[in-house]
Amino acid sequence: MVEMLLEMGIKDFRVLDAMSQIARHQFLDEAFWSRAYENRSLTIGYKQTISQPYIVARMTELLIEKASGRAKIFKKIIDIGSGSGYQSAILSFFAEEVIGIERIKPLVSKSRSTLLNLGIKNVSIINGDGYVLDGLKNVDGIICAAAPPEIPEDLIKILKKDARLILPVGFKDMQKLICIEKQNKNSYEKIEVEDVAFVPMLGGISRNGD
Repeated sequence: MVEMLLEMGIKDFRVLDAMSQIARHQFLDEAFWSRAYENRSLTIGYKQTISQPYIVARMTELLIEKASGRAKIFKKIIDIGSGSGYQSAILSFFAEEVIGIERIKPLVSKSRSTLLNLGIKNVSIINGDGYVLDGLKNVDGIICAAAPPEIPEDLIKILKKDARLILPVGFKDMQKLICIEKQNKNSYEKIEVEDVAFVPMLGGISRNGD
């Protein structure tokens, strides 16, 4: 998979190293194991998907782009729409603490079990609403794996200065991957990276996956 990512333009060796150490098939039902290392999104149930390896790598690369060093270069990162837990597992290489926010409770339970089985101890998965992150502030970065129709300003507010928010924005068939870098309390820089296709970002909490 690393060779595929190199060919697709992923250049940060830190990201490639992390991707090489996390077995993607562990986050999928056994029926999908034969396709786990293809560059495609795959269903994880409840109308949700695990993102393409390229997208996981690209979003991670954008998040850590300006940070020097290896290992735990951040204190706290938020992963909204954590789903299977795969993106959170990749982020575990770069932060002392990763908080995954997932609105669908059965996916929370399943991803917690997967991460526990893999021995990943610095990731916690919370059943919550990605639009409402009460109590969180001064975080070092946010990745969002679901597309809101517009940029959620409340997410920018909880970022540290110079921290980044990486997320898709838009409606079905009209989404852009956006990199936002917070400049100060009231301003930020926005860069449109590329066209993407994600599930919509919904509010609220789902107890049974509906």
